[in-house]
Amino acid sequence: MKIAFNAWFHDMPATGSGQYARQLEAALREIAPDVDIELVRPRSRSNLAKVWFEQVGFPRSAGRLKADIALAPYWGPPLRSDVPVVVTIHDVIPLALPDYRGGPLQRAYTSLARAAAASAAHIITDSEFSRNDILKHLPVRAESVSAIPLAADARFTPAVPVEQIEAARERYDLPPAYVLYLGNFDRRKNIETLMQVYVWCGEPIGHDFPLVIAGEPDTLAHDANGRAMTLAQMAQALEVDDVVRFIGRVDEEDKPALYAGARCFLFPSLYEGFGLPVLEALACGVPVVGSNAASIPEVVGNAGMLVDPLDARRMAGALIAVCTEDDLRDQLSQRALLQASRFSWQRTAFETLTALRSVAQK
Repeated sequence: MKIAFNAWFHDMPATGSGQYARQLEAALREIAPDVDIELVRPRSRSNLAKVWFEQVGFPRSAGRLKADIALAPYWGPPLRSDVPVVVTIHDVIPLALPDYRGGPLQRAYTSLARAAAASAAHIITDSEFSRNDILKHLPVRAESVSAIPLAADARFTPAVPVEQIEAARERYDLPPAYVLYLGNFDRRKNIETLMQVYVWCGEPIGHDFPLVIAGEPDTLAHDANGRAMTLAQMAQALEVDDVVRFIGRVDEEDKPALYAGARCFLFPSLYEGFGLPVLEALACGVPVVGSNAASIPEVVGNAGMLVDPLDARRMAGALIAVCTEDDLRDQLSQRALLQASRFSWQRTAFETLTALRSVAQK
């Protein structure tokens, strides 16, 4: 079997789509060395060049290569292709969340991607939650959509060397113990609730276990009413600025040490197609306290304490328990490692390959 692999994001490892493309390609080559994978790279990069590459350049190259499958590892499949198309749609946020629909150009691109997905031979997504969302918002058949979970990079492990943890502690001026938030700051991340948790638990545990946020204090976020303010302003408005610390942008190589040094990972997101930071924390043996919304329960399983994402008071109670009860924290840490072991790029590649072969045989 020959696979033409859309490599638009392949050289962008800092993006989620880039990480997925690189990890999937490497794992496919590892488990199926007999499969011929041809990376199809763009000649130039711009918004217009991206659309041309997806709709013309990539399918044309797949045909010229006489590929059995044209694999688009992100939501940008060609509308027409002589080669059967398999596309990975991580989420349908622009369709599911009105705040993310963007301007006219973004809406036009989403409409094109929506129409192209309907003509794909098969769709892969990251979770059962995303699968259900795709079936709700895209005109596709249930049997043509498979949920295949992602995995954390092998760097995320409980065996992070102590010297790396101490080096990160010094580099970011971390306290001896802390609760970590690492992720984006757009509206669905529910940053106001993240800080409101410390309105309730700041007095009992805030000084012993401050909230460490991997971001700059002048980064913009939104409150529940949609008002924009900086992270520092939000912390001040909620009167938690004495128990919330901002450590700036974190280097990718330091993330495992930041997770491994945390008492708990706090993640109150409202919407995730998968929630890779949650899995990264679990892979480091760190329990999760956070949201029971979207795909997060699928990833966390019984390795955390999940509540309504808008119930900061209950989330604070769960966080106090994890921070103050060593036996509970140890139990959740063991569950975290067990849960994380269920996800691997080899599993992702195997299930992806099964879907690709099924399409090729048809």
